[in-house]
This record gives sequence, C-alpha cells and structure tokens, in this order.
Amino acid sequence: MPKMKTHRGTAKRLKRTGTGKLKRRHGFTSHMFANKSQKTKNANCVKQQWYQLAISNVFVKWSQK
Repeated sequence: MPKMKTHRGTAKRLKRTGTGKLKRRHGFTSHMFANKSQKTKNANCVKQQWYQLAISNVFVKWSQK
C-alpha cells in the first residue's frame, strides 16, 4: 500500500501547537477594513484553535512521531 501523503495546501494553512492542537488564521483580513465592523475585525485577528478535526491524517508527518 502506498504511503499516506500530507496535503500540502492544508499543511501551509494550519500550524501545530505545543500541546498537539491545530490552529488556523481567519480569512477576510487583508483589505477593505472600512466596510467591516469593529467586532468583525477584532474577531478575525485572533487565531482560532481546532480542538477536534473532522479530517483524519491531515498532518501525516506529525502523526508518525
């Protein structure tokens, strides 16, 4: 059976924390801030952690440690 490969697009968008959880960045944070509310801008600047993943084997290289 061939090796499981890491999805490179996902690997570039998610980072692993020290405790093994995954974190990601929010979208819609590059331009047009005049049209966005302060609540939206504050919520999008915080990195969100993923505590449970619906996708298994997202990072194969870390699961093999």
